[in-house]
Amino acid sequence: MKNKFIISILFVVITSSVLSQSAVNDVLSSVETNNKSIQSNKKYWEARRTEFKTGLTPSDPQVEYDYLFGTPVSAGNQKDFSVTQRLDFPSTYKRKRQLSNQQIAQTSLQQSVYRQDILLEAKLITLQIIYLNKKAAELNRRLINTQQLVQDYQKKLDKGDVIVLEVNKAKLQLLNIQNEAALNENEIEVATTKLLELNGGQEIIIIKDTAYPLTAVVPDFETLDSAIEANDPLLKVYEQEKAIIQLQIGVQKSLNLPKIETGYHSQGILGQSYKGIHAGITIPLWENKNRLKAAQANLDYATTNAQTHILEHRLENKGYYDQLAVRLKAMQDYKNLFATLNNTELLNKALTLGQITIIQYFQDVSYYFSAHDKYLQMEWEYQQAIARLYKYEL
Repeated sequence: MKNKFIISILFVVITSSVLSQSAVNDVLSSVETNNKSIQSNKKYWEARRTEFKTGLTPSDPQVEYDYLFGTPVSAGNQKDFSVTQRLDFPSTYKRKRQLSNQQIAQTSLQQSVYRQDILLEAKLITLQIIYLNKKAAELNRRLINTQQLVQDYQKKLDKGDVIVLEVNKAKLQLLNIQNEAALNENEIEVATTKLLELNGGQEIIIIKDTAYPLTAVVPDFETLDSAIEANDPLLKVYEQEKAIIQLQIGVQKSLNLPKIETGYHSQGILGQSYKGIHAGITIPLWENKNRLKAAQANLDYATTNAQTHILEHRLENKGYYDQLAVRLKAMQDYKNLFATLNNTELLNKALTLGQITIIQYFQDVSYYFSAHDKYLQMEWEYQQAIARLYKYEL
């Protein structure tokens, strides 16, 4: 019978966690669809993609026509007509296309970075609401128990069995719990409003869960950190930035080569006509001065930036990972303590039998309440650390 009871409890816990996971996924899916910032960011990068497709072709051809009146009249009039086309060094166009492709590819990574930041914020708020719901359920139990105590002691006061100080002590405890419950309810409303804002003002599923989503078994740090780095879009942005700058250096080197100008030219004067080809060359002496140095300096900056991000991200992940072990141990210690600690039911019996005073009762129960509040806090912080570590899966 005992085994059946335990199995039933486990079934309820697992079912609640699965339902909670579904609710969290529904929230994130809704935010991804309706969030105004994500939509705006998507349009921005679409515009940038179009921008990156420009400048890949040669410059426009130039057409010139001159009609010159001669003086004296016997000198005749002169007519000039020319069509010219300026061309960069041939390798330039290939490198520009390669650069464009890399820049366009980076826009998708930039979108992923922005999207993950928004979804992580939404997930953390959802986890906060679950934490506040759990706290609300606990406060409600305390409230019901304390209300019953106040009623019982008010009856005893009417009979003259207790003094007014004991009743006032119970009423003060009741007021404290009522105010704490009201403040907790207000925090739920504030968090829900933030979630509504992230959802673009559209109605969103109301989180009523008091169980966190199931979490996967966390591997050792090196394994987890490798998975994070392999899927971190921000790191990929930095790496892509290096590739882009390297291609920009290649483009700049091509631009530093002579430009070719070719075309057609005709001239007519005194009834005579001259027609032929036009050819020219532009020697890059001053126009691109120091641009190559600037591009190489940008590459050094991008390389350092990527290395800095890898180090900072690893240390950040290590901090979250270390939080898991500390909080998991604390949660287990609290669970073990709750198994042996005198709970409110036992304290109520002791108070009814006159084994403890009302003052002793509230002193003892406050220890239990404080421990339970810390347990809920640890549990919430554990879930936050998990969410941050697995941000790359969003």
